[in-house]
Amino acid sequence: MKNKVVVITGGNSGIGRVTATEIAKMGAHVVLVCRNEKKARAVQEDINALTGINNCDLYICDFSSHASIKNFGLQFREKYEKVDVLINNAGAIIGERQLNEDGYEMMFATNHLGYFLMTHYLLDLLKKSESARVVNVASLGHRFTNMRWDDIHAEKRFISFMQYGFTKLCNILFNKELAKQLKNSTNITANCLHPGNINSNFGRTGQPAFKFLIETFGFVLTSPEKGAETSIYLATSPEVKGKTGKYWYRKNPTIPSLEAISSENAARLWELSMQMTGLKEYGNINL
Repeated sequence: MKNKVVVITGGNSGIGRVTATEIAKMGAHVVLVCRNEKKARAVQEDINALTGINNCDLYICDFSSHASIKNFGLQFREKYEKVDVLINNAGAIIGERQLNEDGYEMMFATNHLGYFLMTHYLLDLLKKSESARVVNVASLGHRFTNMRWDDIHAEKRFISFMQYGFTKLCNILFNKELAKQLKNSTNITANCLHPGNINSNFGRTGQPAFKFLIETFGFVLTSPEKGAETSIYLATSPEVKGKTGKYWYRKNPTIPSLEAISSENAARLWELSMQMTGLKEYGNINL
């Protein structure tokens, strides 16, 4: 991984922090893209102190905001000419229904459109790598919901965990369509994963009942260190070179739900995402 540029969103806590730290220890130039500057700055300093080679950079970005992600893409290009690995890891679970600046439900905007737009604004730089990888962190939570085409923004019914699971289903469908579109024309692979049920601060901002379960039964959950193993594996291992469009758990490809393997769902979500974000051609940007 020496001299490779690895971009990790949401790398200031949980599995993102572990992933960033371990990949930086391999000699890669790790770029954290985070929302909370105070927490992220501390992680950046810790990683640089650990490696001793000052190979961790930091950018601040609000993943629920198209404008913020676009601005990150502009700033990033002032310093970097390529991306070898993009790990879309940032996510949120929110207890009450909120809307972003574009009027979209906040978890959908952050967890799905955030992945969709971050990849869009870095795609041309991924193409400049000899063998680039996109890694999308999804969740087993996708199995507990379906594609609610008539209620994407949870206007009719908002249940925090169900909406979160819906956005994770979108992650898998996005990965499926992205891999399909890139397979024959680029050297970029795209894979997604379930990291395990992680015992971290994530989830404690959900609805009270879900928060209670996390806090009460956290001892049976997977550690962030264990949960990060598959992200690290997909980002760095030569064993997965050329493999694309798959859903992984514990470093092995597995089969997601029927909703998640639907090519029709994947294509429909892609077109809807293009419309919602106002993109004319995916990966073709004019900053």
